[in-house]
Amino acid sequence: MPRTPQAVFADHGNRLGTGNLDLISQNYTEDAVLITPEGVLRGRQGVKDGIGRLLADLPDADWQLTPQFAGNVLFLQWTATSATHQATDGVDTFVFRDGLISAQTVRYTLTPRTA
Repeated sequence: MPRTPQAVFADHGNRLGTGNLDLISQNYTEDAVLITPEGVLRGRQGVKDGIGRLLADLPDADWQLTPQFAGNVLFLQWTATSATHQATDGVDTFVFRDGLISAQTVRYTLTPRTA
């Protein structure tokens, strides 16, 4: 039986914490799409590129997540604060298929951290 979207997302959070892009990308289908304001990234390599950019923008960040699940879809609002930058308007959508993430959108505005 495939993992539930909630279980996949919990595992995804744990893997993000490692910073290991190969490990993170294994939670995505081989044909996954990651859609960003800059364009569409495809496959696990695209996931590595997109997630790598996010982690580089917000290294060792403190994350605050507000997830809302509806079946195989997750709407996620988030904020993150690193030593030098922050994102206060993060929004992602995840689509799950067969116990993996098959599609994700991500949007956030990176600004210098305020005191």
